Amino acid sequence: MRDHGVSRGVALRAFGVLQRDGFAEQVPGGRWRAVRSGQRVDRRPLADRILEVIRDDGLEVGATFPSTSALGERFGVSRPTVTKALERLEAAGWLSEGGQGKLRTVRALPNREGRS
Repeated sequence: MRDHGVSRGVALRAFGVLQRDGFAEQVPGGRWRAVRSGQRVDRRPLADRILEVIRDDGLEVGATFPSTSALGERFGVSRPTVTKALERLEAAGWLSEGGQGKLRTVRALPNREGRS
């Protein structure tokens, strides 16, 4: 705003256009960052992305779900972060509870349009 002599409203509208066109994204704290070409990342919540594993891997009800470590590698996040997302999916009824030595299994299948 200072560099270009514009108001906050004008700057926000400009960032809105940049976001719509895929050149900028909003980050926590009310800030923005540029998205470099070829670096677009799926910004949906991790639980939503993990839920797609059921469909992408062709898992059926009762099938063993991938381990926390395997999911962490797949999504490039830490095991504690995966654990929090899995707990959300367990609470929503998509997965059975896992734990020490207990494998998680699929309890429900998402429909093609997403969550129901």
